[in-house]
Amino acid sequence: MKEILKYLKESGLQYMATTGLDGKPKVRPFQMMFEENGKIWYCTGNQKEVYKELMAHPYVEFCASETKGMSWMRLSAQVHFVNDITIKEKVLAHSTLVRNIYKTAENPVLEVFYLKQMSAVIAEIGKTPHIITL
Repeated sequence: MKEILKYLKESGLQYMATTGLDGKPKVRPFQMMFEENGKIWYCTGNQKEVYKELMAHPYVEFCASETKGMSWMRLSAQVHFVNDITIKEKVLAHSTLVRNIYKTAENPVLEVFYLKQMSAVIAEIGKTPHIITL
């Protein structure tokens, strides 16, 4: 888990691939909110296309890269949405951007999810990839 969190924190921004409602791949930037008790948390709005995609196809893959080197991580996982006001409050406390968009944890549009069934591949040009399964 430490290696996965290192990449997510260092990259600041990850790119998440989903299966679109049209069956085609969609990739967009996402930012990890925080890790707690072995769960990596993200958020989105339930009026966005990505939310509908995740509800229909909950399997995703993230790509993150180190800003200093030539290595990257691909993180595959299943997303799991929860309606937890405490987690929503922590997300708002973590991100000024999210707080500016959703204002309060009670906003019915704000959705939070964590990653489960994670596996990651960390690779660097010319080196054997390192596989992590949690």
